[in-house]
Amino acid sequence: MVMQAETFQFQAETRHLLSLMIDSLYTHKEIFLRELISNASDALDRLRFEAIVKPELMGSDDKLQIRLEADREARTLVVSDNGIGMSRDEVITNIGTIAKSGTRELSEKMRQGASNDQLDKLIGQFGVGFYSSFMVADKVSLLTRRAGEENATLWESSGDGQYTLAEAVKPDRGTTITLHLKPYNPETGIEDFTDKWILARIIKRYSDFVSYPIIYKDQREESGESEGSPKTIVIEDKVLNSMTPLWARKQSEISETEYTEFYKQLFHDTDEPLQTIMVKAEGRAEYQALVFIPSKASTDLFYHGSEVALRLYSKGVLIMEKANDLLPHYLRFVKGLVDSADLPLNISRQMLQQEWQISQIRKWLTKKILDTLQSMAEKDPEKYLRFWQQFGRAMKEGVSSDYDNKGRLLPLLLFESSHDPDKLTTLKDYVARMKEEQQEVFYLTGESRSVVENSPHLEAFKAKGYEVLYLVDPVDELLVQFLREFEGKRLKSVGKGTVSLGNKEESEQVEKELKQEQEESSELLKFLQKSLDKYVKEVRLTNRLTTSPACLVGTELDYSPQMERLLQLGKGGGPKQRRIMELNSKHDIFTKLQARFQKNPEDPGLSDYGELLLGYALLAEGSELPDPVVFNRVLAKLVAQSL
Repeated sequence: MVMQAETFQFQAETRHLLSLMIDSLYTHKEIFLRELISNASDALDRLRFEAIVKPELMGSDDKLQIRLEADREARTLVVSDNGIGMSRDEVITNIGTIAKSGTRELSEKMRQGASNDQLDKLIGQFGVGFYSSFMVADKVSLLTRRAGEENATLWESSGDGQYTLAEAVKPDRGTTITLHLKPYNPETGIEDFTDKWILARIIKRYSDFVSYPIIYKDQREESGESEGSPKTIVIEDKVLNSMTPLWARKQSEISETEYTEFYKQLFHDTDEPLQTIMVKAEGRAEYQALVFIPSKASTDLFYHGSEVALRLYSKGVLIMEKANDLLPHYLRFVKGLVDSADLPLNISRQMLQQEWQISQIRKWLTKKILDTLQSMAEKDPEKYLRFWQQFGRAMKEGVSSDYDNKGRLLPLLLFESSHDPDKLTTLKDYVARMKEEQQEVFYLTGESRSVVENSPHLEAFKAKGYEVLYLVDPVDELLVQFLREFEGKRLKSVGKGTVSLGNKEESEQVEKELKQEQEESSELLKFLQKSLDKYVKEVRLTNRLTTSPACLVGTELDYSPQMERLLQLGKGGGPKQRRIMELNSKHDIFTKLQARFQKNPEDPGLSDYGELLLGYALLAEGSELPDPVVFNRVLAKLVAQSL
């Protein structure tokens, strides 16, 4: 029974806002059902809260629930609850006006041609989830009766700039919303929202963990007992949601099997997670998190655009499927969810970045994950090694991007080294093995272990028993730019600068001898440098070689060969460097070259030997020859002369 209705006009700004919301606020139109169910859940929560002081509000109807009823022929969908309901004044305040403040500011932004992202930021302030119904409905009716009152109110609108209000009769408290659905049109995202399977899918995706039963009134045909007897229509209630979030239960009550099944179901993974992490935080920012470290890296983990796969919930309702701001990018392999009661349901990605709660969650959750990994590394090294083999490259990225947690990250890093061909080492273990006089952590970058460990740059280090880290991941080039020292020991590339090995007295003696040899060979070195000026900026003697005749090194500020190759792969290539060619004064090639130069400084074959030494040095470190044709011609010429 409905009394005579009064018609009201929306304000101009509100009409603009409604039009914008219907057309562009939500990407997926199915989200309207999430909004209506969330509003219903809030109404049930409020009833329970107010009933603490006024138990009579609950009455005898204490089975709180949300109900769905669809009529395919009439194209209607009804969403109802037996929650607190609304009075006429509350309907006008909460439903009749989209926003009590801010519409003028929003209207001005619209007139100025603001982007949808900017408008989303403002829309998020108004809480307009109910009006998402007009994305899928031509007309919406809302019948509501507040708990403790006798009169009900009927609100109706077609979203065309006006709405009607009328007194009505409703036998019990709560709210019933009837949507007169638009025609089915997959091209515009209008699905058949009277189909129980579509409704069940939406509920499962967005509202599975709402803490009240979401009941669908289902109808099905049932054959008679005997052949030819008429079929009967059976009406039954089906609960579409699981209600209790796994992360809201006590951890002691949940088995590992339940965690595993939840992970597999939610993230469609056939493997068990390597590690499960539960977090519950209380205080200024309250949230619960259930996150998993997978057993294997996804195929797109190191592709450009790979994102953090954390889901964000508000009181059990999904509000964002990929909340990238909940963890730093290097932890993008972590899967799971965060549930915070402090966040609004219609929060936009731009607003999310500004929420201080998100900043706190990100800080605490990152710390918890890194602490868990540290505990794993200490208590279960084999398990941590399996983790590192899958996600180590991503972890190394954090050293350059997560300054706040750099101290937690460094002990977690693992590297190949010359100490053991089979086992990885930590920086801490490397430092513990350092020689008494050693003041630097030595490393060399390259494409692979086989290339690096056979590099001529390591000859003196191997001869004297110094351990060298082999950095063979592309990300290592970025890592060493930000990892300058560890526990007071400076990191030093064996492919850059000069080498000082042994104690102080030994180093001084070697440097003295090298300086003397450099002076004695200065004319030959100048000749070679001039001959190879296009490729090298200096030719000098070195103490880093014991068996090889030559190698190429850079200054402390130069790129490594590996970094130069990576830059060359980029768009537009990268800079070509002129490096330093170092020669082994004890090698037969150098002594014979020196003798030949002293005999005839104008010997044209000397420049050919310079080209050959340059090519040797490049190939030994795994670099490409600058001019393979010239190298081959020189090589063939010198081989022919020696036969």
